[in-house]
Amino acid sequence: MNYKFLFTAVVALMSMMFVSCSDDDATFLNEIRLSQSYVAIDKNGGEVSIDIAATDSWSIDEAKIPEWLEVSPLSGEAGNGKITFKAEAYNGGRDCELVINCAGKAQHINVIQGLKEVENATCAQVIAGPDSKTYRVTGTCTGIYNTKYGNWYLTDETGTITIYGTLDKKGKTENFSSLGIEVGDIVTVEGPKKTFGSTIELVDVTVVKIVKSLIKVVETDPADATAPLEGGEVKFNLECKGNGVSVEIPENAKEWLSIVRISGGATPEVVFKAAPNAGGDRSAEITFKTYDAKGAEYTAVATLNQKGAIIAASVAQFKAAEVGDSQYRLTGVVTKLDAKGNPYIRDYSDMEPVLVYRPQGFTGKVGDIITVVGKRAEYKGVAQVANGVVEDIKVVTEVSIADFLAKEDNSNVYYMVTGTVDEIKNAVYGNMNIKGADGSTLYLYGTHPGWGATGDAAKNFLATIGLAVGDKITVIGAKTSYNGATQMKNAIYFSHTKAQ
Repeated sequence: MNYKFLFTAVVALMSMMFVSCSDDDATFLNEIRLSQSYVAIDKNGGEVSIDIAATDSWSIDEAKIPEWLEVSPLSGEAGNGKITFKAEAYNGGRDCELVINCAGKAQHINVIQGLKEVENATCAQVIAGPDSKTYRVTGTCTGIYNTKYGNWYLTDETGTITIYGTLDKKGKTENFSSLGIEVGDIVTVEGPKKTFGSTIELVDVTVVKIVKSLIKVVETDPADATAPLEGGEVKFNLECKGNGVSVEIPENAKEWLSIVRISGGATPEVVFKAAPNAGGDRSAEITFKTYDAKGAEYTAVATLNQKGAIIAASVAQFKAAEVGDSQYRLTGVVTKLDAKGNPYIRDYSDMEPVLVYRPQGFTGKVGDIITVVGKRAEYKGVAQVANGVVEDIKVVTEVSIADFLAKEDNSNVYYMVTGTVDEIKNAVYGNMNIKGADGSTLYLYGTHPGWGATGDAAKNFLATIGLAVGDKITVIGAKTSYNGATQMKNAIYFSHTKAQ
């Protein structure tokens, strides 16, 4: 296809559309008018300005501005003005759509730089290449994780990239199943690159070609392809239209996973044996290969899992672990909730909490103490608990010091209290008196940096945070007594503020 001719035709069409617009056309809003709604920046870099006339204050949605584009100003008052778009030189083509909001209405601006040329590339070249550039890549579908939008993994001999959104034959979204793509198929796609955290993606790709695989997994035994903790066999039944079957086990799985037997024919059977597992959950991505009459290779990829022990870990130990399938058990205080209600928890080992992403069974609030089991994952390089399940919630009730003193002794009921440090009796262990707003005094027999602190980890915490008489501190603990005197033993630090 002659992309240069196509680009020229599109620009000419856009120009005719602009010239033909009248005050009644939808391109123009009564609240905001632009001298042009399409901006073209030279591939050698530069800046372009357009005129704006608004009846009210306006602003540009900053979230839609890509890194390669500078826009100034980002907002303005009612009246006439200019908006300038600037970009550095770029050897290729890229574009974006911006939105100006004014008086409850949205005006769209399309910005383009250079000519979008489709480049044939390997996965490695896509990974090393610039964002926004459009690539054509051929590889094997090695996994599908969203069948509505078409989110899947494409792999060639150089690496793997994520396909985030797949258009159907009519260029529409949310119709991936109509394409019939299966794991093992060899697929050619075109789409722009985007980097999302550490994930390299081609976004809303167009499918150029699909070559159906000559081999696929049709059944496993057990059905979830998971070997037990004590070890055992997992069977894969295949359908093969090629010449022969070979099997590849990843190097890092060969010490615990082996092949028992492989049968031939059009419906081969491959049986694996997993050794007993003394560690956490583990998995191996198995590749089954066959060849056509011309020697072309076809693959099917499947994952064999094995259950493992749950590893008890502090927040610091969890953060230091590698991303993987091992299950970890963490307990900590909920220090905050994100915008979606996901909790951050903290224990004694790390003052910076860790996010628990979408935990099953979480109904708690800030201050509660939760135990969660999940995998070590990360987002944009930051550790988080994924696929978490809440095993236990210790509800923490916020009360005044006076109300706390009136409670019954119960080491299994937790309260949150706030008071001003009145006297520090032992700085090493954190023994001190705190006073409430009404003058009520509570003795803290030990103040720990967080849940789970023992031994040296429970010492000298006051010096670590620089706590002094007059500061206000919030702690969590149960009501106990010693020689008839009320106390909170081994109080869990939640927060503090320095005296003014």
